[in-house]
Formats: sequence, C-alpha cells, structure tokens
Amino acid sequence: MIIDSCTKILPALLLIIGYCELAMAQPPNRATYIQNVRIYDGFEDKLSSPSNILVRGNVIERISVDPFPIDRRGDTIIIDGRGKTVMPGMIDAHTHIMFATLPIQLLLSEDIGYVYAVATKTANEMLLHGFTSIRDLGGPALGLKKAIDQGVVVGPRIWPCGAMISQSGGHGDFRFRFEFPARFGELTFTERVGAAAIADSPDAVRARAREQLALGATQIKLMAGGGVSSNYDPLDVTQYTVAELRAAVEAAENWGTYVTVHAYTTKAVRQAIEAGVKCIDHGQLLDDETVKLMAEHGIWWSLQPFVAERSSGFAEGTPNRIKQLEVATGTDLSYRLAKKYNVRTAWGTDILFSPESFRNHNANILSMSRWYTNAEILRMITSDNAELLAMSDRRNPYPGKLGVIAEGALADLLIVNGNPLEEIEILGDPAQNLLLIMKDGKIHKNSLP
Repeated sequence: MIIDSCTKILPALLLIIGYCELAMAQPPNRATYIQNVRIYDGFEDKLSSPSNILVRGNVIERISVDPFPIDRRGDTIIIDGRGKTVMPGMIDAHTHIMFATLPIQLLLSEDIGYVYAVATKTANEMLLHGFTSIRDLGGPALGLKKAIDQGVVVGPRIWPCGAMISQSGGHGDFRFRFEFPARFGELTFTERVGAAAIADSPDAVRARAREQLALGATQIKLMAGGGVSSNYDPLDVTQYTVAELRAAVEAAENWGTYVTVHAYTTKAVRQAIEAGVKCIDHGQLLDDETVKLMAEHGIWWSLQPFVAERSSGFAEGTPNRIKQLEVATGTDLSYRLAKKYNVRTAWGTDILFSPESFRNHNANILSMSRWYTNAEILRMITSDNAELLAMSDRRNPYPGKLGVIAEGALADLLIVNGNPLEEIEILGDPAQNLLLIMKDGKIHKNSLP
C-alpha cells in the first residue's frame, strides 16, 4: 500500500530517464527538410501533389510543391520521403494514461512509484503508436505531463483533467466495501494518489474542481452516471444534481475552460446539458431526442468504438464485463445518431486496465470503418479532435494549430507507408507502417532509408 505517494513520484520518473534518448535532443533553431512527400492535411479527402516541407524549431515554416533553397549549414536534417504520405500526428480524445496497462487490482494496491514507471513506458509507446496528443480524462497524470513537457521522459502532449470528480458510490469511487462508511476527514486511496476526488454537494464539487484547476487541469471531468469499471453503480444510475454539475461548470468557466462528463443515459446527459456542460463522453445509451438536443446546443460528443469483440480487462461473466457488453450494444446506434444530427463528434479509446487492449490501440481506428469513410476517420482523429482540445481555451497548454499539416502549424507529423485515405488498415500496424514520427519538431522515430 502507499504510505507517502508524493515523495515517490520523482524517483520513479528518474528511474526511467533512459527514455530521454528517444527525444534526440536538437538545438532550438533546428531545421528539418522533408522532400518528395504527398500530404494529407487533416481536412481534404485527397492527397496533395508531391511536396516539400520545411520544419524549423517546432513549427511548419514552409510547404511547397517546388523545391526551395535550404541553408545546409549547421544542423539541418534532410529527409527523402520517397513519395510517402505525410499526415498530422494522431489525437486520442479519451485516455487514462496512468491506468491503461495495469490491472485494476494492482492499481488499487501497488506503490505509486511503480505505477508511474509503467505509465511512463505507456506514454512512450503511445507516441510510437502515432499519437502525438491525448486528452487524459482521469488519473494522476499531471506530473507525467510536466515531465514530458520538460523533456525528462518521452510521450505525447497531454491535456489532463487530473482527478475525476465523483459522488460517493459513484463511478469514481473505488473504495473497498470494508471502507464504507467514510471516516470524517479521511481521504480515500484514490484521492490520496490524485486519481479521483469524492464530492457530495455543490460546494464540495466547486472546491474539488478549483483544486484540479489550480494543479494544472486543462478541463474538468465529472462522473454524471453509472459506469462499467466501478463496482457499486449500475449503468442506469444518474449521478449528481443539476446544481452540483453547474458548480463545476461555473468553476471551469471562471478559469476559461469547460466541463466534460462521463454519462451513458438520457437522464444523465439531459441534466448535464441543463447545467452547461460542453462535452459528453460515452453516451452509448442515448435516445434520438437527446442526441438532437446535443446538436442544437453545440455539445461535443466524445464517442468510443466500444464493440463486443474489443479485448477487455474484465473476465467473462463478471458484473463489469456484463455492463461492458451492455454498452457495446448501444455503440452502433450512437454513431448513426451522431451522423444523423451532425453532432460534433470526437474519437477516443478509453483503454483501461488492459495491456492487451493497449497493444491493439490502433485497432480502434479501423473499427470506425463500420460507420465512417476513411476520409471522415482521418479527419476525426486529427483536425476534429484538435478542435476539441482547443476548447480548453485559456487553459490550453500548447497554443498553436494542431491536427493539421499547414504553414504555421505545430510540427506534429507522421510519414506513413501508403495512403490511409485508400487503406485505413495501414494505421493498424504502426510499427511497420509509421516510418517517421515527429512531435514538436523533434524526430522520435525514423525508419526511412
């Protein structure tokens, strides 16, 4: 069990400092000239003519179909793209980087130093999957984000919400049964490590939201309904009142950002909309009228391709697995309703407690072919998701254009072995088909000749 989590976080990060070599330290004014590539820019449904890209520092400085003179002095790197495809770095809009690859039993009992060490490895692998940005919706990822930003370890850009805010007995309450009832003034295990925050009144919700914002959260996450991985709440349970939800919304708006909620059902989502929530995560059990209401209010719908055959961290026949399969039954209708009403739809994976699921991370892209064209999928995992990240507004830690290949945009890009507009399947095998991975102008992988 954890005795003093805070004092163990830094040593854990320093233990895996070996990953720093992947950052390939380069001078601040470094330049990379990528020639002879065809560009998927994040919007169009076709590739460009053969083009050349100049990256200087962490920004795409110039794009041209004609070769242009390059200052070959100093540290300019010249890469021959050999006619391959350049596309923006991909974005996963719903992750739990701290919890993705460890079973829940370990997370509830292991030393926090071990958890951080595993999460750092996961972050590096996430980047090598081609994901240069993620929105993390619950967990103590604030320290990991800082370490990545400072170059201590390697991983994607992180938009963290910090601790997810939950009512007692709600989706973010992972106490064991013997820990009920709560002892006055005593924090739960998940509260002590910064994974969750239990709050049971508007004032308590407001305080917990303000705390996460003070610690560096880019958006606030509340549990507005029942969930799969929690043990006490059936999926149909509505959590929090409108007043409690509104308290978090007001706190977030005062900091120039927004609230997203975990919710599956019509009642939970309608309460969230009434309270001013800007994004719904999940929503696989919604009805037609509620989705129409989301469209009318301009609410973002962060959906995940939960399907029955997706690998799971829960054993067959367990209550959690049964709830997971119930959610999966609503996925097809959810995507069809999102398209019917043209709801602003984001893509995410929500991988939890399963190293197998994480190894198959990119398979979640391919499963979208049931509902979307290749062009629609690519737009969703790049420029569309980037729009959702930008909704953090004044709390956005990475100002600049993301999810696009354009002059002036941040230099997060991939060189792909093939044309994903024609064969989306190639993104399912990043080790083989992602030939170059660049984040913030730094090359993290280059297997081009």
